[in-house]
Amino acid sequence: MTHSNNTLSFKKLINYFWIAVSGKETEFTSGSIRKAIFMLSIPMILEMLMESIFALVDIAYVSKVSVNAVATIGLTESVITLIYALAIGLSMAATAVVARRIGEKDVDGARIAAVQAIGLGVLVSIVFGIVGIVYAKEILFLMGGEPDLVAEGFGYTQFLIGGNITIMLLFLINAIFRGAGNASIAMWTLVLSNGLNIILDPIFIFGLGPIPEYGVTGAAIATNIGRGTAVLFQLGILFFGWGKIRLVLKDLVLNLKVMVNLIRVSIGGIAQFLIGTSSWVFLMRIMSEFGSEVLAGYTIAIRVIMFTLMPSWGMSNAAATLVGQNLGAKQPERAEISVWKTGKYNAIFMGTVSLVYLIFAKQIISWFNATPSVVENGALCLQVIALGYVFYAYGMVVSQAFNGAGDTKTPTKINLISFWLFQLPLAYLAAMVLGWGAKGVFIAITLAEVLLAIIAMVWFKKGNWKQVQV
Repeated sequence: MTHSNNTLSFKKLINYFWIAVSGKETEFTSGSIRKAIFMLSIPMILEMLMESIFALVDIAYVSKVSVNAVATIGLTESVITLIYALAIGLSMAATAVVARRIGEKDVDGARIAAVQAIGLGVLVSIVFGIVGIVYAKEILFLMGGEPDLVAEGFGYTQFLIGGNITIMLLFLINAIFRGAGNASIAMWTLVLSNGLNIILDPIFIFGLGPIPEYGVTGAAIATNIGRGTAVLFQLGILFFGWGKIRLVLKDLVLNLKVMVNLIRVSIGGIAQFLIGTSSWVFLMRIMSEFGSEVLAGYTIAIRVIMFTLMPSWGMSNAAATLVGQNLGAKQPERAEISVWKTGKYNAIFMGTVSLVYLIFAKQIISWFNATPSVVENGALCLQVIALGYVFYAYGMVVSQAFNGAGDTKTPTKINLISFWLFQLPLAYLAAMVLGWGAKGVFIAITLAEVLLAIIAMVWFKKGNWKQVQV
């Protein structure tokens, strides 16, 4: 009997999985909360994994060109972080507002918000694009690039920042789909974008047939074509497709009130991202004091950690959509239950991963680099950070829940306290003053994530997010 029950539940799970990736289920304000979390999380987890695979493949191809080529990507990416910050901030606002309107059964309002968000994204990316095309060489020099690096790599910077509209719109339109509950469309968009990029990368980097060898510039061309095609696919779905939101030409008008509201909500999201990334830059600066082998171990460990955080981000994004839609449907209690349940599932996942890291840290790091000092420091980093993984699981979900409610200010304050006022001073004190070295930085990272989770959960329980209007 138990065997047949297990077979039945496994079949049910497979069936749910196919419904989730095909996007047939879009009603998340009624019925089973567990099922709603599963239906939203699966495509969002797959979407995040696609993004991380794309980053790995890109760097694998480019590393075959030259050291300068890899360095060019590093320098350009650090500038593109600003564009990512704006794209992520606007995306948070778009998800929150669209989810709220869908929950209120106000599809027209969701359509208006979608158009204004896309309009804002286009405006911002045109400004950045012009700067990138005109000042590519100056940007690389400013970031500390040597003359030979600038000569080889400025084409990459020109194409990537010049074509940043593809990054901006890919982020934004996927956020609109997620807010509407069409998470599977966002996933398939990235499958298309990254699939094309993986095929086109070697063709444009190394040349094929009539296509010349572009070197590192080819990576940017391939990325723009891949993302640009995906954006056309997104726009096709918005105007002619099967998503909840369908645009018509008369929607393409400026609505200042809605646009200002989106800007207001997005400021918190932009600040959250910038606080987080700038604190990592400072941590990198402290780590660089202990030599390149320690830095390499830390970098590898962080890459490994980021890869396993992708499913967690997927679940956290699901929580954001559930909060937005349920608040719109005047069901704040259902929104709250959704967050605690998502947090629990995320904690189970993260707890399992942390056990793997605690036991097999050295083996995992040695896959990437076998230098004893690199392995030792990378493994230590992985193990210390893994100790806070269960807290991290709740911290991510609750932070995204605030964002889904349109309350982007609260997570910004929490990030400010946890990262700038606590993590950075503690990392400096432990590593440099107390002489604990790299271990001091790892401990500071873990304790900051624990603090973030505790503050987020305490403030979430107060329930002020339920009153936020977007």
